[in-house]
Amino acid sequence: MITIDKIKIGLKEAIEKSGKTQKEIAEKLSVTQSCIAHYVKGDIVPALDTFANLCKVLDVSADDILCIND
Repeated sequence: MITIDKIKIGLKEAIEKSGKTQKEIAEKLSVTQSCIAHYVKGDIVPALDTFANLCKVLDVSADDILCIND
């Protein structure tokens, strides 16, 4: 089952593997760095369009972040 905790881990791992900072990601998505930090903490989840763009910026499949194949 997909949980917020699994998504947090998937997102954190994707960011680490990308080598990009939260600030760089935020700038590309036109959101604040704080917003990215909240996504990583699981305090909030991104809107669907933001999530899709986040996957593009990080160059990962949504399946990876959502832990679909786990």
